Amino acid sequence: MRVISGSAKGRRLKSLPGSSTRPITDRVKVALFDILGPSIVGAQVLDLFAGTGSVGIEALSRGAAEAVFVEKDPRVIRVLRENLQQTGLADRARVIRADVFAFLRSDPVKSFDFVYIAPPQYRGWWRRTLELLDARPEWLAAAGTVVVQIHPREFEALSLRCIELADRRDYGSTCVLFYRHLG
Repeated sequence: MRVISGSAKGRRLKSLPGSSTRPITDRVKVALFDILGPSIVGAQVLDLFAGTGSVGIEALSRGAAEAVFVEKDPRVIRVLRENLQQTGLADRARVIRADVFAFLRSDPVKSFDFVYIAPPQYRGWWRRTLELLDARPEWLAAAGTVVVQIHPREFEALSLRCIELADRRDYGSTCVLFYRHLG
């Protein structure tokens, strides 16, 4: 796992052995950031189920103003903090140890341009997270985008009021969904 582009390009990121995290492959990360393009520059990014921080760190490396990482496992948070230090991006990052669902039920301090959701597979947590964001649309900026990483077999159409599916891309065993704010 490495940073693909930007100020921390080429830096290796530490990962956690075992299956407690599901890192994004370099191929999918390249595709994701090709789609997001220059809109990431200056953006506020919320990385939910952050794991070791690969996506939020890539966003910071490519010029995002700030990334907030939400993760509840203290072992994973230690690795995430090490990755932020070794890439030199810790000054624009905030790591929050919290359950994602409890975090999203709290009052938002700010709105985010991009929200990235990559929960453990086959638990329906991606759907639950989207439903919470839909119920509290103030988490997302007016032109904001929610990106969801799941296995293609997990996908199901959702009936949402404030956000809608705008695009779907499949990369082997990874499905990336793009939802946009309707406000």
